Amino acid sequence: MMISPPQNQKQAAMPKLSERDVCSKYITPALVSAGWDLQTQIREEVSFTKGRIIVRGKLHSRGKGKRADYMLYYKPNQPIALIEAKDQTHSLGAGIQQGLDYAETLDIPFVFSSNGSGFLFHDRTGSAAITETELTLAEFPSPSELWQRYCAWKGLAGEAVISVETPYYDDGSGRIPRYYQVTAVNRTVEAVALGQDRILLVMATGTGKTYTAFQIIWRLWKSKIKKRILFLADRNILIDQTRTNDFKPFGQAMTKIEKRQANKAYEIYLSLYQAVTGNEEEKNIYKQFSPDFFDLIIIDECHRGSAAEDSAWREILEYFSGATQIGLTATPKETKEVSNIHYFGEPVYTYSLKQGIDDGFLAPYKVVRIDIDKDMQGWRPAKGQTDKHGNLIEDRIYNQKDFDRSLVLEKRTELVAKKITEFLLATDPYAKTIVFCEDIDHAERMRQALVNLNPDRVKENRKYVMRITGDEQEGKAELDNFIDPESRYPVIATTSKLMTTGVDAQTCKLIVLDQRIQSMTEFKQIIGRGTRINEDYGKFWFTIMDFKKATELFADSAFDGDPVQVFEPAPEDPPVPPEESMDEPPTGDGEELTSDQPLPPDEPGEKRIKYVLGGEVSVYVVAERVQYYSQDGKLITESLKDYTRKAVRKEFASLSDFLRRWSDTEKKRALIEELEAQGVLLEALAEEVGKKQGKTFDPFDLICHVAFDRPALTRKDRAELVKKKDVFAKYGEQARSVLNALLDKYADAGIESIEDINILTIDPFSKLGTAPELVGAFGGKPKYLQAVKELESLLYSA
Repeated sequence: MMISPPQNQKQAAMPKLSERDVCSKYITPALVSAGWDLQTQIREEVSFTKGRIIVRGKLHSRGKGKRADYMLYYKPNQPIALIEAKDQTHSLGAGIQQGLDYAETLDIPFVFSSNGSGFLFHDRTGSAAITETELTLAEFPSPSELWQRYCAWKGLAGEAVISVETPYYDDGSGRIPRYYQVTAVNRTVEAVALGQDRILLVMATGTGKTYTAFQIIWRLWKSKIKKRILFLADRNILIDQTRTNDFKPFGQAMTKIEKRQANKAYEIYLSLYQAVTGNEEEKNIYKQFSPDFFDLIIIDECHRGSAAEDSAWREILEYFSGATQIGLTATPKETKEVSNIHYFGEPVYTYSLKQGIDDGFLAPYKVVRIDIDKDMQGWRPAKGQTDKHGNLIEDRIYNQKDFDRSLVLEKRTELVAKKITEFLLATDPYAKTIVFCEDIDHAERMRQALVNLNPDRVKENRKYVMRITGDEQEGKAELDNFIDPESRYPVIATTSKLMTTGVDAQTCKLIVLDQRIQSMTEFKQIIGRGTRINEDYGKFWFTIMDFKKATELFADSAFDGDPVQVFEPAPEDPPVPPEESMDEPPTGDGEELTSDQPLPPDEPGEKRIKYVLGGEVSVYVVAERVQYYSQDGKLITESLKDYTRKAVRKEFASLSDFLRRWSDTEKKRALIEELEAQGVLLEALAEEVGKKQGKTFDPFDLICHVAFDRPALTRKDRAELVKKKDVFAKYGEQARSVLNALLDKYADAGIESIEDINILTIDPFSKLGTAPELVGAFGGKPKYLQAVKELESLLYSA
């Protein structure tokens, strides 16, 4: 008679299901049974960030992106629940903390964790009697149940629900808004549906503000909650880009207000605010519309004027005060005189530059800071000295504030142009570059200096360097070509104010700051010219070359956090003058200039004198250093070796910890990828360390050497040491040949190559026999894999 084992013994013998099996056998069927549509409401393995781009030297890598196991949608782009799945070796609630972290990012109120035996349900709304409850598989809530909870939490009812349920525009291409765009659109539409009439949306440059605005308008327009809409901007290029790109689906319902004509037959209006206002009453075209004509106004780049109570923007907004008004900006402006928040209220959503870089949607940057002697030490004219035009130079000390504003040192301009040229020659002579100058005159002199330093490139095409400023038509006409990734020319654009905002330069790889910037708003806008990524054209990061200490604004808390600058000047470095107060108002009207303009006179009717000095005043570079925007969002100055040491030691407390982990890791590639995700660029490190010694090192040796000061062996050294030990005697002739070939392959290509069993199908292994024959020489696949593991142990025991 057979005796059955006890029930618990049976269970113990049953194999535990993997995470994928748990999903397919339990979670998905439970969702479908609860009424969730597999095609439209359930998405599995949803990657919602791309993984931060990590830059070291000339190389970059991507960190690991974030991925949710399940996201549940009431309607497309209306996520309301998230599920984190775990395999059966984990408890029911093992995924809840990870799920809550993701849900906070994704703005999702309902979070579930499951190992296949049921669900742990966490209600983030704060309105449930019990925050966390355990559910059986059959108790998973239906879409309507969770949507009712959602609407009750948000206070949505009646017509408000209809507008919130109105779908996004779908062009059929499969384009899906990014998670932060979905959050921005949904929060804004909900705010409008609930009757909020002043709304502020803050999104970093390069994150798709205009596309987000389009989806907001589309949903409010299609739900008929808003019927006539005005989109206001302050640059013609912004309006034209918007009309032909993101707003194109509005088709015949859309018009652009121009030639001071107010046609009232349309529903969507795009306008330059200058086109509807004027100094004389008859030029205020907006008054041809009745005050209640528009019921929705979107103000793009609202930091530039609408926040000021005496601005022309504010006149328009007050005239249409009954309309819902939504301000869009990357940089909300808060000063004693001007406040976006005072007018629009607190932002309904903020997606910052730092967050965009962390998520991998925006390009990180490194900073090359170059200090010039006269900027640091100042310059004073000799008594009675005149400039090249015969003007008597006022006797005082001129410093960084004055150069290219009231005093021009031609040699300084040439030096800046020389450093730009050297950088481009060393990296990519055709990398799109924007040089921000003090004013139009400075931009023109910089253009000339760059032309003279690049005669061969200019001979190829006279548009290699162009001045693109508001006063000159030919330069402005090249703006579209500069922006176009497919257009090689112009390569270098010199400018002052025209290109600070709204220029979608996806392939811009170098931003040069030779302009004194005292406004955080303007600084962020300028940096935004480089933050877009274009993988097709190899644009993953960019460089800021700073001659005017503008990047000291990184240390301001308004720059998305408070970065730490790990740089201590060496004794031979020049003393840096004390930092000036940031309370000083920007000279030359800062970001309030809406086009390039010469500097205003000191007093009405008085012309500002700009002294010009040629070769009689020499200049030179006193300090040059490279800083990186690090993994944790800090600006750091350190070598690749120092950074690697710090990153590895943060992960492993000692050499023994690292050795233990290396030995225990089944596939070394997994550990290498983990280190690379922490910003350790082993390829760049191998180039730096190996080039100095003329040798090729394994990642293992690089880490031991750089992080723990151990002498490094080359891969060839390690392979030779194993061969000398004659440890393959227990194997037959064919197996010994395979192991020797694996050692040669390791010496040539590294550890990752020999960990892949498919290596047996290529030369030289294929000459020794077929893959099944070679595996058979070891007694089967398990014994072959064991032999490879022993081989790895021998390699790293040296």
